[in-house]
Amino acid sequence: MRRLVKKTQILEIVFLSKNTWLFRGAYGNCSCCKGGSETIMIYVLSDIHGQKRRFESIMKQINLQPEDTLYVLGDVIDRNPDGIKILRKLMAMPNVKMILGNHEYMMLDALYYEHKDYEFGWQLRQKRRMALWYQNGGGITHYYLKHIKKTIRTEIFEYLSQLPLNEEVIVNGQRFILAHAAPAELFKVYRQFASYRTVESFTLWHRFTGYEDHPCDGTIIFGHTGTYHYQDDNPMRIWYGKGLIGIDCGAAYPEGEDPWTGQRGCLSCLRLDDMKEFYSEEMEVDNDSNEPENQ
Repeated sequence: MRRLVKKTQILEIVFLSKNTWLFRGAYGNCSCCKGGSETIMIYVLSDIHGQKRRFESIMKQINLQPEDTLYVLGDVIDRNPDGIKILRKLMAMPNVKMILGNHEYMMLDALYYEHKDYEFGWQLRQKRRMALWYQNGGGITHYYLKHIKKTIRTEIFEYLSQLPLNEEVIVNGQRFILAHAAPAELFKVYRQFASYRTVESFTLWHRFTGYEDHPCDGTIIFGHTGTYHYQDDNPMRIWYGKGLIGIDCGAAYPEGEDPWTGQRGCLSCLRLDDMKEFYSEEMEVDNDSNEPENQ
């Protein structure tokens, strides 16, 4: 049985005065930092989907410091070619905390997890697992994986298999529940309305409607569902609902606008200390020449 939920570390950050912050860790230790250069910041982003240019644009803007923390809410890979490169960079960063996304789960399910279904028909079920991943943009990731060392693949799989489904952080007394799609604590509430069989499937695949009231004590920050589902902003922007914040602004979308929907995507990042929003710098595409130009 896979163990994907692990104990969450809670970090409380309390604003005392200008450039003065009090940090309370999960084990009761606390310290005080003064001065702008030592101010800790908490950032959250999600659904990079292999878009290296947009990821680098965000990282340049936030200028992440060693004492800061960046939470990545899953779906680093698939749909665009640089997912594994970005993932390996995040893995090497000690101040990055990642949670599992449904795209990482599909990859693990197709390539890494052991399945106890070796009775009649197991090959068909394995093909279905692979097909599901490919239907959701996994082919480009699989191609890259097949061309790197087996030891590196194993390192990636082992790292992802240990990721939690949710994280929590308390900033200025406000509780934020960080999830890819939904927090595990809502599973029992929603399972009666949908066909989720496990906590795992709920936290990775659920889509909030944007109209519901949830009983969680705190604000849920989630990715997975593009914010165009909740508002008409184009390009997409972070969405604020009742106790909900959606931050998937369509980084997986092509440069310029999507040819089918006309929607414009970007990568977003939210700083929890002051709720400042960051968006990747986007490029104007000349529809006649298909050559991008800096916006």
